[in-house]
Amino acid sequence: MIYTVTFNPAIDYIAEINSINEEKINRAISEKVLAGGKGINVSIVLKNLGIESVALGFIAGFTGTEIKRQVENHGIKTDFVYLTNKFSRINVKLVSKVAGVVSSETAINGEGPKISDKEIEELMKKIDKLEKGDFLILAGSVSRKMKDDIYEKICTRIENKQIKIVADATGKLLVNVLKHKPFLIKPNKNELEEIFQDEINTNEEIIMYAKRLQEMGAENVLISLGQEGAILVTKDKNVLYSKAPKGILINSVGAGDSMVAGFLAGLLTYDDYKKAFKMGIAAGTASAFSENLATKEEILLQFSKL
Repeated sequence: MIYTVTFNPAIDYIAEINSINEEKINRAISEKVLAGGKGINVSIVLKNLGIESVALGFIAGFTGTEIKRQVENHGIKTDFVYLTNKFSRINVKLVSKVAGVVSSETAINGEGPKISDKEIEELMKKIDKLEKGDFLILAGSVSRKMKDDIYEKICTRIENKQIKIVADATGKLLVNVLKHKPFLIKPNKNELEEIFQDEINTNEEIIMYAKRLQEMGAENVLISLGQEGAILVTKDKNVLYSKAPKGILINSVGAGDSMVAGFLAGLLTYDDYKKAFKMGIAAGTASAFSENLATKEEILLQFSKL
């Protein structure tokens, strides 16, 4: 079974506007209210591809209730920890389009509730139930009120259970996990630059730093390059590179999460790293070309182009 963890899920309020006029009332052309968070996005795309998962994490208040409702409406099992006297954050995303093409995106992300040690232990007890061969996806940021060693603590908790860890995080959240030999990590180019404090200009440099991450413990390193595609360095040191299919960017939210879901779905379906890599790129691309997270049909269309 695949389990996704979202420490700081959100209600994403996405509004399309013509342009932002400061100090004036700006009116939306269209608007959506979606359950957001990287782990939740992974679960949704996995479900769209016919792969079951269980969504773990923390929810609170009226916003948390809506997050749970939307996730379960997708047919996804949930086992959230409910925080009392708090509410899950709201993220506001303003999208401006010209002739249907995104010209600018602006986001205001909420901070999220403080999570107590007791509430963290509740999550840990749920994670204790995972079994050998399960996948655990640690995705996204945590509240600024929380220390950046929380993913490492989870990995330590399950260290001897032969659970396959997938980490899609930034900075120390990701680096601290490496010693636990995660099955897959998915940084992007900017995150590589942040980790190694260096400017990266070529794919050769990306591959060099991906291999450095493997030396630090990661088995497989999948680097998303946005419209330029992706690079995968497998645990066998094979290097795969592919450009993304061409198309019109409609919504970049969730594209990286879709890539993780597509890669895992491809690996579980085909047991082949090349096909899993292509499925990851296809899923990320399809979500970027869609108003919402990509459907199976949209993903398979992009897969056929690779």
